[in-house]
Amino acid sequence: MLRTLAAVIGLSFSAAATAAPPISAYGQLPAIDNASISPDGARFAAVIGDETAREVQIREIGTNKLISTSPIGKSKLRGLQWVGSEHLVATVSTTAQIAEFDGPKQEWLQLLDYSVATRKWRVLMNGIDSTMNVVVGDTVGLVDKGVPYLMATTYTFPSGKNGLQALFRINLESGRPTKIEEGNPQTIDWIIGPDGQPVARADYSRGGEWRLWVRYQGAWKKIWSEVSPLDRSYLRSLGPTPDTILVGSKRSGDWATHVVNLADGSWSDGKPEFNVDNVIPDPVTGRPMATIDGDVETYSYTFFNPADQKLWNNVRKAFPGEQVYLASWSDDRNRIIVQVEGPANGSSYFIVDRAARAAAPISPRYPGISAADYNPVQVIRYAAGDGMEIPAYLTLPKGRGDKNLPLIVMPHGGPASRDAPGFDYWPQALASRGYAVLQPQFRGSFGYGAKFERAGDGEWGRKMQTDVSDGVRHLAKLGTIDAKRVCIVGASYGGYAALAGVTVESGVYRCASGVAGVYDLPMMLNNDFSEGSSGLRYWRRVMGADKNNDPRLIAVSPARLAGKARGIPIQLIHGKDDTVVRYEQTEEMTRALTAAGNPPEVVTLAGEDHWLSRGPTRQQMLAAQIAFLEKHNPPGAAPASATGGQ
Repeated sequence: MLRTLAAVIGLSFSAAATAAPPISAYGQLPAIDNASISPDGARFAAVIGDETAREVQIREIGTNKLISTSPIGKSKLRGLQWVGSEHLVATVSTTAQIAEFDGPKQEWLQLLDYSVATRKWRVLMNGIDSTMNVVVGDTVGLVDKGVPYLMATTYTFPSGKNGLQALFRINLESGRPTKIEEGNPQTIDWIIGPDGQPVARADYSRGGEWRLWVRYQGAWKKIWSEVSPLDRSYLRSLGPTPDTILVGSKRSGDWATHVVNLADGSWSDGKPEFNVDNVIPDPVTGRPMATIDGDVETYSYTFFNPADQKLWNNVRKAFPGEQVYLASWSDDRNRIIVQVEGPANGSSYFIVDRAARAAAPISPRYPGISAADYNPVQVIRYAAGDGMEIPAYLTLPKGRGDKNLPLIVMPHGGPASRDAPGFDYWPQALASRGYAVLQPQFRGSFGYGAKFERAGDGEWGRKMQTDVSDGVRHLAKLGTIDAKRVCIVGASYGGYAALAGVTVESGVYRCASGVAGVYDLPMMLNNDFSEGSSGLRYWRRVMGADKNNDPRLIAVSPARLAGKARGIPIQLIHGKDDTVVRYEQTEEMTRALTAAGNPPEVVTLAGEDHWLSRGPTRQQMLAAQIAFLEKHNPPGAAPASATGGQ
C-alpha cells in the first residue's frame, strides 16, 4: 500500500463533523491543485498550501521525498506541465495594460521552467527581439533525441507591422527559443505535429472569412475557405492517424467533427465519436488518446486503446458513487493521478499504483471540510414555461430535511457554460449555512447539445431568466422550499441573472447578490467591442440585438430598470482587476440603484480578477455574501417581514 502523503505535505482529512466548518474553509483556494505526474512516474508536482504560503512542490512517489519547494507568492499559477521527466513548466498570469495593444488591462500568460537537475527556475521567452514574452493558447511539449522542447505561440512585431502570432520552439536544456513559423495578421490558431512542426493553421478575417491551411511535406496549402460571421469552423487536434487533423465545422449543416487528410485535403463525414466536450491527446504522440464528454449526471471517458479503457474502468470502480477525473498518468500507465469528488472524499487527489494495486490519497483540496460535512447534491429536472426540460443541481443542507427550506438560486456564468457534477465549494458553503441551493442549467447552457445552447439566443432577461425562476416555482410546488424565503446570487452572466431577477422580474426573490455581473448590456457592447468584430457579432446574437443600443437590450438591462427593485436588498461584489466584465458595470449599477433610492451594498475586491483567483479576496467575497444572505434571508426561520416572495 502506498504511504499516505497528506501528513507529509502538512494537510489532513478532518475528523467527523460536529458543526459546520467556518466559511474560510470553503473560501480558501484549494490546498492542493494542478497535481501532475512525471512521464517516468517517479515524481509528482502540485501547487500546495493556503493563501499565506502557496508553493510548487515536487515530490518523489513512494518515498514522499521533497525534491523541490518554490514559493509562488502572489503569482496566479494557471497550470503545471511536465516536458520529459526533468523539466516542469509553470504557466502564470498577470493583469496588465500593454502599450502595443489598445484598450484596458488584459490577462497575460507567461512561462517558467524548472530544471530538476539544476533545481532552478527561469523565465522563458525573455529577450527576443520585437517579441513579447507572453504565450497565446496552449503549449505543446515534446522530447526529440532526448532533448525536451516546448512549443509556444506568442506575438511578434516585425518592423513596421502590427503584432503577428509566431510559433517558437524552446530548448528547455539551454532555454533558447527558436522561431519556426510566423503567421499573418489574421492567424488565430495552430496545430502542432509530433515532431514539433506546425501541420495546420487557421486564419480569420475581420469580415468573417475563415481559412484552413495545412502543411504537408514542408509546403503550406489552403484547402478550405468559408464566410462565417458566426459559427466559424475551428481546429480541434491532431487526427487519429498520421497526416490527419480534426476540425469542427458546420460545413454539412450541423456541427460535426471531421478528419481532414493533410496529403490531399479531403474531409471525412462527421465522426460522432469526436462530437464531445474535449479530445484528450496522448502525451507522447499528441494524437487522440481519449475523449471526455459530460451530461448533467457525470463525465465519461472513452479511450481508443482497449487496455486503457479497461484500466480506467478499474480506476473508476475504486471510487463508487464519486466523480473521477484523470489529472495525469505516467507514459507506461503504471501510476495515475486522479481528482475525486463526491460525498465520500469531498474533493481530493489520489495516486493509483497499478503494481501495488492500491489508491492512496495525496490530500484533500479543502482540508477543513470533512466527508461528513458534504451536503448532498441531486440532479432534478423540471419543465420551463414553454415545456422545455431544464436540468438542474439541487444541494440540500445536511440534516435539515427536504421540506420548507430557504433557497438560494445560483445561475452559472457564461451563459454558454455549465455547472458540473461533483464538489463545488460555493454552493457547498451556502448549503452549510442551512440553505438549499438550486443551480439551473437554463437554455443557452453548454454541454446539452447545440440545439439547447442555441435556444438561448436572444433570450437574455426572457426565457433564460424564466427558466431560472421556473425552478423556484417547481420546488415551491413540491414543498421543498419556502417561496417567501428565496434569494438569488451569481457571478458573471449569473450576476446579470441575479440582478435581472429583481428588476426584469419581480415577486420571486427577496434579495440579490451579483458578483462581477453585466448590468448594462449596451454599455458592454459599446465599450468592450469594436464595430465589425467577431466578438460583437457573437454577443449581439446571444443577447438578441441588431445594434448596440437596441431597445430590446435596454428593456432587459438591470441598470436601466433600477427603480423596479425598490425595497429589495441588493449586493454588488466585483474584482477591481476584472478584464472580462469591467468594474464599470458595478459602478453603473450602483449609480442607478442609488438614484432610484435603493443604494446597494458594494464589496470591491482589490487586485482580484474575474475568476476569484486570490485566496484572501475569494474569502472576502464568500464571507460578505453569506453575511448579506443571513441578514436578509435568515436560514433559521422565516423573517418577520418578507419583501419578495410569490
